[in-house]
Amino acid sequence: MELTDGTYSMGQNGPGGRGPGSLGSGNLDSGSLGSGHLGSGSNESTSDRSTSYFILSRTATYGFLAALPLFLLYEGLILAVNEGAVSQIRVGADVWIKQALSALGGTGVFSLGILVLCIGVFVFLAERKKRIPIYPEYFVGMIAESLLYAVIVAVVVSNVVGFIFSAAVTTTLPLTGDADIGTAKMLVLSIGAGLYEELVFRVVLVGGLFWVFRYFTSGKVGPYILAAIVGALIFSAVHYIGALGDPFEMTSFMFRFFFGLALNVIFLIRGFGVAAWTHAIYDVLVVTQLLG
Repeated sequence: MELTDGTYSMGQNGPGGRGPGSLGSGNLDSGSLGSGHLGSGSNESTSDRSTSYFILSRTATYGFLAALPLFLLYEGLILAVNEGAVSQIRVGADVWIKQALSALGGTGVFSLGILVLCIGVFVFLAERKKRIPIYPEYFVGMIAESLLYAVIVAVVVSNVVGFIFSAAVTTTLPLTGDADIGTAKMLVLSIGAGLYEELVFRVVLVGGLFWVFRYFTSGKVGPYILAAIVGALIFSAVHYIGALGDPFEMTSFMFRFFFGLALNVIFLIRGFGVAAWTHAIYDVLVVTQLLG
């Protein structure tokens, strides 16, 4: 977590759809999903439902719906923990988005709500012809999957960095900024980091890089790889920029690089919803010290 212009940004973090840049991905054939309409498909075999889970959970529809609880929890709880203070502690990426909205004439949570509504309408219009079925249990599966990824990524990244530097590396990075803001605020910021930082660093950054690289190269694999690597480098470097940035250390830079790279891979393969929940759960595990 880093302190940026009076706001906190979770430091250990770290697009799917029709290519990166949207909230999900997957080319759906409604016939392959069983019924092809909301809430049906009860006659599907276990194998069909398992296959459809990995397809559906990558779509923009599931990504948007899965992110809504993070949005509502963060925006509601951050007001509560700040207790109406004039200078509020918020996730840095959240502030960046609100500043962008302010530059366009929007202010406050109301304009953000309008933006979220517009995104929802866009997702609905973009995928309405796919007639995507909604299975509530799939959202439970996405959260469970994200928990698994959060633990695996923390262990793998720490071991990779430890191997590179031939030294023991913990599964977390030290929290930067004011360490006395309290556990409650840290937990709320963890939720916000999962949502807003994934929007900025995965959807916007990695998605944008993908389309830029694809313009100059053929195929998708090359642009995917380049976008993931360059995006992770930029993500890590951002934490050392500015007066409130962290002092540069190669160990922490590489930790953030590999952590960002892991989230990029999850995002590109499993979509925005799983990436956002993976990030949020990881940060919660860090704050609660359950990762050691």
